Amino acid sequence: MIMLRKTRIILAVAVFVLITGLFLDFTGTLHVWFGFLAKIQFLPALLALNVAIVVVLLLLTLIFGRIYCSVICPLGIFQDLVSHVSSFRKKKRYRFSYSPARSWLRYGLLALFIVALIAGVGSFVALLAPYSAYGRIVSNLFAPIYTGVNNLMAMFAERIGSYAFYERDIWIRSLPTFIIAAVTFVVIAVLAWRDGRTYCNTICPVGTVLSFFARFSWLKVRIDVDKCNKCSLCSRVCKASCIDYKNHRVDYSRCVVCGNCIGNCHKEAISYGRPDKEGKTSPTNEMAASVSNSAMADSGSTTDTSRRNFLFGLFAFTATAAIAQEKKKVDGGLAVIEDKVAPDRNTPLTPPGSMSASNMASHCTGCQLCVSVCPNDVLRPSGDIMRLMQPTMSYERGYCRPECTKCSSVCPTGAIRPITKEEKSSIQLGHAVWIRKNCIPVTDGVSCGNCARHCPSGAISMVRMDKNDPHSLRIPAVNTSRCIGCGACENLCPARPFSAIYVEGHEVHSVV
Repeated sequence: MIMLRKTRIILAVAVFVLITGLFLDFTGTLHVWFGFLAKIQFLPALLALNVAIVVVLLLLTLIFGRIYCSVICPLGIFQDLVSHVSSFRKKKRYRFSYSPARSWLRYGLLALFIVALIAGVGSFVALLAPYSAYGRIVSNLFAPIYTGVNNLMAMFAERIGSYAFYERDIWIRSLPTFIIAAVTFVVIAVLAWRDGRTYCNTICPVGTVLSFFARFSWLKVRIDVDKCNKCSLCSRVCKASCIDYKNHRVDYSRCVVCGNCIGNCHKEAISYGRPDKEGKTSPTNEMAASVSNSAMADSGSTTDTSRRNFLFGLFAFTATAAIAQEKKKVDGGLAVIEDKVAPDRNTPLTPPGSMSASNMASHCTGCQLCVSVCPNDVLRPSGDIMRLMQPTMSYERGYCRPECTKCSSVCPTGAIRPITKEEKSSIQLGHAVWIRKNCIPVTDGVSCGNCARHCPSGAISMVRMDKNDPHSLRIPAVNTSRCIGCGACENLCPARPFSAIYVEGHEVHSVV
């Protein structure tokens, strides 16, 4: 069992690091090899109708118990990490105790989650989805720190003539999403710091679903009544608070098979395996030995400030990195460039491959993976209350290049379907709309034509402002049947702060 526990920890650490890397790696390198880790998450696989993955995860639960929560789910592993750090305090090492399951809260939230999922209320689904919650934490709180370190390395590398690194802008893509990610981080971190797996076993809908199957798992943590002396040590190290040592019972619906109870039992009364004919346990590996000989310390009442200092330091660093990032406001170091302002679109733009706004709303859980990998800074979380945190497109910082299909290749839920470069070039996300009062030939009396020169689909042509005057300046004319809505015209329009041409989205994408 000791080897099984070590194997679980190694696998959990590897999965946690790699999934975190998927949200931090803006180059897309990790996605080539480890992108499948996002697609084997339970809820994304369910929404994408990946029946094989869902069946495998349920079979794993029926055999081993809730190892998904302790090995595959990044939010579960994150809770374990925070709880482990908290256990370094001697007075808090044995801080847990058995508590009855809050069934009314668990099943009530699960019912609301299912209703929201069926009704397409993506905002509520995104709030509770565990994988997505962790993705938002990484992309909003950890990514600025990672990018800041990358920019420092790029600066030093440039000084020695190396271009192994390149700078990336640090900016808050959506303030509401950032606030939600920060609140989620604080809530989960505090709960894990104090009580271990409270969030996992009380709020998480995926944990509640898997709990139904974990009750019938083939391999279980079992207590040998003859060897147990009711010392309560197993209960005091159980971060799921599921061991009732007084009655020698384990709540298998909450047990995440972490192995802490087995490793800390001095009497070898706890084992992990299957029951034999007499109802006792046949171990799956060697009998667990005692791995802890330290005495239990009484819990003190001194105020612990380490948690507050940790949280404050993290947010201070993140905020400082975001604010201190130098904005590109000068052209050649002389002329001040005014930032572009996003137009008020009647219909929001959804990424190519999403097919329609309704498909996006019913499948997306707002994990921010597509937003993290977008190399052109086009995708950002929506601020719409009904589609909160789901990706939308805007072209103030870049445009959707026809040759880029990264967002469609990484989406684990089916909200953005995989498409080829050829398919993307023919998908119409929206159409360009010309605003006469903002156009430079009209306002300044000088020729431009930037939109027509950079249109990849040839949907914009320049025509005479006055048909009867051969010397009049030219203005853009949009062929909406050829426009794919990539936003090159909007992004590259020199008019400030509002572009003279912008893209209006389509509820349903079409092929041109």
